[in-house]
Amino acid sequence: MSLIVKICGLSTSATLDAALEAGADMVGFVFFPPSPRHLGLERARELGAQVRNRAGKVALTVDADDATLANIVETLRPDLLQLHGKESVARIRDIKRKFGLPVMKAVGVEAAADLAPLPGYAAVADRILFDAHPPKDATRPGGLGVPFDWHLLENLALDIPFMLSGGLSAANVRDAVRITRAGGVDVSSGVESAPGVKDVAMIRDFIGAARAAHSPSPLPASGERSPARGAGG
Repeated sequence: MSLIVKICGLSTSATLDAALEAGADMVGFVFFPPSPRHLGLERARELGAQVRNRAGKVALTVDADDATLANIVETLRPDLLQLHGKESVARIRDIKRKFGLPVMKAVGVEAAADLAPLPGYAAVADRILFDAHPPKDATRPGGLGVPFDWHLLENLALDIPFMLSGGLSAANVRDAVRITRAGGVDVSSGVESAPGVKDVAMIRDFIGAARAAHSPSPLPASGERSPARGAGG
């Protein structure tokens, strides 16, 4: 199966079109006010309509309550919910039950011990997204443009698909995929000219470099349905 490529934190029509035209499988929209990529609901509605089933729509939230999630789901009609906070296994299960959507749980990685919660998450989530731990003084989750040690994921045995994030760029995505054998890659700051400002040329370059990586999926293709190009929503 070909590598899944996700461009996250899109906020303008031009950069969303660039991602879609370059062949992104997933496009991500951030709903978290401290982020420079945060979208209001009306803007999210406009961009979601622009996708027109050309890619899977992903809604990124951080410890969002049910009312917030309900508004996002109604407005964007996402194909996948990306939970990027400290959501517990029970909370993930509850979100899936209430909203009936696939869930991708983000896991911050700094050391091998950070992989310990994986069996619990894998039992309820549909995907795992490995990201770097944020710096100690950070106000937002995620690696914030800094990669973690990808060798920590070598020979990883996981029963659900996983994606890789954190400090990826066109220059390093090939090595990242080769080391981790991830089935997908997710980039945000690596295709920006400034925080929250996506760059059309960088988006195209990243997708091209990711496609050149030619990574196989860590799972058999028959065992996975990805919210990719052509997904409903």
